[in-house]
Amino acid sequence: MWYRKNVGIKERSARIIAGLLMMLWGLVGMHASLLGLLVAGSGLIMILTGSIGYCPACAVAGRKPLVDNE
Repeated sequence: MWYRKNVGIKERSARIIAGLLMMLWGLVGMHASLLGLLVAGSGLIMILTGSIGYCPACAVAGRKPLVDNE
């Protein structure tokens, strides 16, 4: 791969679950308003970073790859 994973397995699971809840709340709970669409988009980003195990914001902040990435 061209990137080093910097999100551990437990955090990946938490990101995916939180992302799904954010998308659900943004689209259904906020009736897909402008703010709801922003929340849903943020949820999508959470799901993507959790799925691939890499977070660009964590990399910019200097977060080192974790041990439990395998």
